[in-house]
Amino acid sequence: MARSVEREKRSKHLVEEWVGRVYTLICVGLLVLTIFSMVYFVASKGLSTFFRDGVNPIDLFTGVKWAPESEPPLFGALPFIVGSFSTSILAALIAAPLGFCAAVFIVELMPKFGRKVLQPVIELLAGIPSVVYGFVGLSVIVPFFRDIFPGQGLGLAAGGVVLSIMILPTITTIATDALAALPSGLKEGSYALGSTRWQTIYRIVLPTTLPALLTGIVLGIARAFGEALAVQMVIGNAPHIPRSLFESASTLTSAITLSMGNTIMGTAHNNALWTLALILLTMTFVFVFIVRWLERRSKV
Repeated sequence: MARSVEREKRSKHLVEEWVGRVYTLICVGLLVLTIFSMVYFVASKGLSTFFRDGVNPIDLFTGVKWAPESEPPLFGALPFIVGSFSTSILAALIAAPLGFCAAVFIVELMPKFGRKVLQPVIELLAGIPSVVYGFVGLSVIVPFFRDIFPGQGLGLAAGGVVLSIMILPTITTIATDALAALPSGLKEGSYALGSTRWQTIYRIVLPTTLPALLTGIVLGIARAFGEALAVQMVIGNAPHIPRSLFESASTLTSAITLSMGNTIMGTAHNNALWTLALILLTMTFVFVFIVRWLERRSKV
């Protein structure tokens, strides 16, 4: 009797394990299929610009004039590429020091107050819709720049400030986790050798966690690179390469969102917009590879 009960339990466990494995494989297969389908669809549409419409890739990546409706049509995407990289890097330059300082404050200086008050407030920024950021930037940041600096206030500087606030939770959270995971023995050894708190933070804590901190910066840049609505509202959407931070510019995402609804599927203009989307997708993969590389370096 006991053996039969034991056999029934084993068979039941085997069935449950088999069902779990099948369900997991189906979910993973659907996920992989979805990703490859998206990549194939965007790539097929984006590459049509070169193979079907006859646009020279060099002209598209180095051209400075975007005039799809002219005769002949001109598809110079360099202003959009420069605008996307400029706003993303500017946002990272602003948000990275703030995020690192907030993480040091939360973990090293005032852990109780930081964990209970500061960290939840910073993480709340991640849940605010991007349209709210854009509206606040349009109502506050743009008039501020317009009153102090020459120009209309719309431009790379306004876009960079808005994006820096949006990516601040990402950088701060990753930096906080990295600092909290640091072995306490490193800091205790530094204190035992006579180092002060700031010497320990500057010479031990930050260099040791540098790969993780760089990971946070890369993820923040990737987040900023793909943002559309908030940047579109404050950057000015002018398809040219700006000569200063306070001139209007445009990004890949703003060019797509502003024009996609006004084009016909299959036309050269529509295919060119899909090419811009393919550039965005490619850069996302590049950022992911950089993050994986930094993670491997942090484990060495």
